[in-house]
Amino acid sequence: MDGSVIAAVFVLGAMIGSFLNVCIVRLPEERSIVRPRSHCPSCGHEIAWYDNVPVLSYVLLRGCCRACGTRISPIYPAVELLTGALAVALWLRLGTTLAFAGYFAFAAALVTITFIDLDHRIIPDVISLPGIAVGLAVSFVSPLVTPVGALLGMLAGGGVLLAIAGAYQAIRGQEGMGGGDVKLLAMIGAFLGWQSVFVTLMVASLIGSVIGIGLMLYQRADTKLAIPFGPFLAGGALVSLFFGDRILAFYFGA
Repeated sequence: MDGSVIAAVFVLGAMIGSFLNVCIVRLPEERSIVRPRSHCPSCGHEIAWYDNVPVLSYVLLRGCCRACGTRISPIYPAVELLTGALAVALWLRLGTTLAFAGYFAFAAALVTITFIDLDHRIIPDVISLPGIAVGLAVSFVSPLVTPVGALLGMLAGGGVLLAIAGAYQAIRGQEGMGGGDVKLLAMIGAFLGWQSVFVTLMVASLIGSVIGIGLMLYQRADTKLAIPFGPFLAGGALVSLFFGDRILAFYFGA
């Protein structure tokens, strides 16, 4: 295993992560992700290229803007580190292939959606809807899912959450799940197939229940505490992407 190649893949992933930070900030505000150049949100000073090196610049600047000294959110390097790590993990599994490029785009979309949903409680259609089409296209070069499996996954992903949302609204008389979650799971199904939809939902529900109960106990809030489900679906999708086969084999005793 060539360490220099792994390092290069990580750096590439971290650079993409830097761009994802721009998307996370600007997409919810419907601003261009190309112009203007990256700048400090506090003083508006344009960030020079040497202050925009993923992770490293944050460390050297001690997490502050060079111009005004305002603290920079640690979410920025966290996104860069996470995206770099996902790039390496996917490369180790898929190698330098078209499938790697497709699934890295999928992972990048999940990272972006997670942080947008956590902050704004929305899942932008501009990510999930094109993501469905990309997932179907990637299935033609994917070793993980066939085109038929991808199509069934898209239908299962969107259909299952639509059914759950409809049942919840009928029973409780209120909306319990947004349309963004439905489109997100349809995208996940397109990339991973129909079986992974259920692994994703199982893992997402488990993680969401644990965190939700923990938050309610910590904040002493009631059972109506609103928690976005998108980040849990994204986490469940990543678990399914890397460990879905083993989970299904364990569950069915194969």
